[in-house]
Amino acid sequence: MIEFFIANMAPIMFASLVVFLLLGYPVAFALAANGLMFGLIGIELGLFRPDFLLAMPERVFGVMNNETLLAIPFFTFMGLILERSGMAEDLLDTIGQLFGTVRGGLALAVIFVGALLAATTGVVAASVISMGLISLPIMLRYGYDRRVATGVIAASGTLAQIIPPSLVLIIMADQLGRSVGDMYEAAFLPGLMLTALYAGYVFLVAIAKPDAAPGLPPEAVGFREPSGRRGMTSLAILAVASGVFAWAVMRGSDAHGADYVVLSLFFAILFAFAVAVVNRVIDALFGVRFLSVIAQQVTFVMVPPLFLIFLVLGTIFIGLATPTEGGAMGAVGALALALVKRRLSLDLVRQAAQSTAKLSAFVVFILIGARVFSLTFYGVDGHRWVEHLLTSLPGGEVGFLIVVNILVFVLAFFLDFFELSFIIIPLLAPVADKLGIDLIWFGVILAVNMQTSFMHPPFGFALFYLRSVSPKEPYPDRLTGKIMQPVTTAQIYWGAVPFVIIQIIGVALVILFPQMVMHYKDAPKIAPADVEFRIQMPDMPPPALDLR
Repeated sequence: MIEFFIANMAPIMFASLVVFLLLGYPVAFALAANGLMFGLIGIELGLFRPDFLLAMPERVFGVMNNETLLAIPFFTFMGLILERSGMAEDLLDTIGQLFGTVRGGLALAVIFVGALLAATTGVVAASVISMGLISLPIMLRYGYDRRVATGVIAASGTLAQIIPPSLVLIIMADQLGRSVGDMYEAAFLPGLMLTALYAGYVFLVAIAKPDAAPGLPPEAVGFREPSGRRGMTSLAILAVASGVFAWAVMRGSDAHGADYVVLSLFFAILFAFAVAVVNRVIDALFGVRFLSVIAQQVTFVMVPPLFLIFLVLGTIFIGLATPTEGGAMGAVGALALALVKRRLSLDLVRQAAQSTAKLSAFVVFILIGARVFSLTFYGVDGHRWVEHLLTSLPGGEVGFLIVVNILVFVLAFFLDFFELSFIIIPLLAPVADKLGIDLIWFGVILAVNMQTSFMHPPFGFALFYLRSVSPKEPYPDRLTGKIMQPVTTAQIYWGAVPFVIIQIIGVALVILFPQMVMHYKDAPKIAPADVEFRIQMPDMPPPALDLR
């Protein structure tokens, strides 16, 4: 029996960890306790020497000394400030009005705003809660099917996991030993692809079941001209002119992929903002307007988030800032935005700082527990057991990717992305590297897959967040006074299922079309080893010396 235990200590250790987690113990303590318990057993059985554990203080110090993880509190603080600044409410109201009477327009607005919030907050909880509080009552008021409404809100909130500046991408880059900037740039287009898939699903639902996703009634559409017209022609002309301006500026640029998208958006919104400001000045001085009300409203509402996206992602992509510096600038930008909206207060900053400290401590404690577990796991040659298990799979790279994605998908039913990142990724990354798989591509594939951990019934955190802000009892609608029925947990779960399937399709597309990710390699990069430092003294005659 002892011989069997010694020969199979690695799989027994991993199975014990799964049991600990299923019993409901906190992840950080389950990891650390498992590592220490099997470490003592390994010492008793002679698998490794007691001084093997002396490396633990250095590992813990390595966690505390990791500068990459500094980006987590910055982006978390930025997201929490933006959640309370009213930006999401303004965006949803304006974009919802923009779609007007189009069937499924409110759902499309939620997806569009969810993508914008994802690119500015990076925090799933903030996105789902704010979108649930603001958009769910409106969608229910105008007759949306509850499964469609809840599924769209939960799915659009989880875009914050794959669209930079996502927290999971920071963790993923750290665990894979790769650049956060490269991970951000590689994940940007897959994030936009998922957004397009969500919008395509809503479009199909609106066609197949018009009653499930109706448009706004005409009387609910605002931002009209004095004549009663909506002024959409003016907005369309402004959008085309902004696109042409961005194209003209970017023509001949060596930007590519995510760089090109972010910079083009920045120049387009800069042009539209300048036109809107000029229009407002002329209107104030001479009473003449050449932009409609809806065109001005959309422009002024879109400027803050798009400018923040450029401030954070644009500076990272073009190499002006590291992710940590970009996060710091984003946090300052969020404070400035809240100040402009007159919603910045000491209480707001205190609440955001407390929540940021809690989340950061949560991440660090899990990482320390993972370091304790991995020290013992590697000590009993667990990494070799995993490597032999996965490299012997039939199909080479393809077989490895299929099995790993199925494994991560199943584990996502029980573990969230932090736990998956700290426990599973360190075991899989060396095997993927040995098989010749690009680790950035591998990381983005798993990030899209782990996004399902937020949507899996019954343990998806996005579903829990949405359940916490959904009506549990009949309530009177604030605008119409009509008694509205509550949203059931089953409706939330069933609403999530189509979007989980869409995320699986997204994983398959990233695997089938790797260039969607690999474009990050096309950016010119200068490695420190490639830089030659040469000090050359100017030609100067020697000074004349008087030796007398």
